[in-house]
Amino acid sequence: MQLRINIPPLTRLLLALAIVISLVFQVARLELGATQGDPDFLALIPQWSLFYPWVYFTATYAEQNIITLLVASTTILFGGKYLERAWGSKEFGKFVLLVTLLPNIVASFLYVLWFAITRGDEQAWATIQGSVALQGAFLVAFKQLVPEHTVTISKGLIRIRVKHFPALFLAANTSSGIVFGTDTALVLAWLGFLTSWIYLRFYKRQPELSSPATGGNELRGDASETFAFASFWPDAVQPAVAAISDSLYNALVALHVCTPFSAEEIESCNEQATARGESGLPSLLETGGRRGSGGKREEAERRRALALKVLDQRLQAASTNKSTEQQVAAVPPIPSPHPLQPRPPNTDALAENV
Repeated sequence: MQLRINIPPLTRLLLALAIVISLVFQVARLELGATQGDPDFLALIPQWSLFYPWVYFTATYAEQNIITLLVASTTILFGGKYLERAWGSKEFGKFVLLVTLLPNIVASFLYVLWFAITRGDEQAWATIQGSVALQGAFLVAFKQLVPEHTVTISKGLIRIRVKHFPALFLAANTSSGIVFGTDTALVLAWLGFLTSWIYLRFYKRQPELSSPATGGNELRGDASETFAFASFWPDAVQPAVAAISDSLYNALVALHVCTPFSAEEIESCNEQATARGESGLPSLLETGGRRGSGGKREEAERRRALALKVLDQRLQAASTNKSTEQQVAAVPPIPSPHPLQPRPPNTDALAENV
């Protein structure tokens, strides 16, 4: 039987963009020659970006060589399929647009500032391109959705949980930037990571799964403890990271930049994180002809299943508390070891009164 791999529409478009833009970039590079540098109408060169504003988008999909193109294509194919089926095409499109544009805009500003301070030609003509920011953003999204999922490599010799991938990704790009001078990858990795986490933590809306209905209330952001900033780092440094991030968060709340999460939001997000971890997400290599409205029905069924799981957890917790209260009420009071005896009447006083 032939294996059919269905690619959602937006993922298919992004994959085609990566291949086409990278090929056009290489052809233009050959036409210009080594003396002319990289094509500034596809890659992001901070000195010329204002003349070609579309490069803030196209630079992400303009890869330098076949190896980085293969990495980018694999990331978009499998990561895009997973996230688009989990969130839907609309939400996935908003996420991709944000983590594509914002890191490139901020990186361009940082390199202009770097040039203004150092007056170095390398910073003035740095070429910012590649899908590094997109890769980091996808890993953050996986950390939110399936943090405890284990990836096995080399027939089980290497086992890594998904929640550790963002830290490993940042460590690899930071080390490469310092040792080999790939500073653009270092900057893009951190900007993609931060942009994705801030958006998913504080802004992305998700349905509240407290009832089986899919059109109910919405939660803004993800206040679960498993998605806190400190949870991305090794256990040894989490207390220090938590102290710094909490102080920064409290300062932003005091300045009315961030809205604090309520206790109900934190509880609901924790329950949803637990339900996501137990239920998982649609398979990456799902076969069959589920297209169009079929994907929406699949997403609705997944949300109903998660809602029922959360509701069942709450009912079990409520019944447990009720039975505990009944048991406490049924326990008779413990008698005192020295009960008070009534005092005998004072016969002498009665005799005197008589």
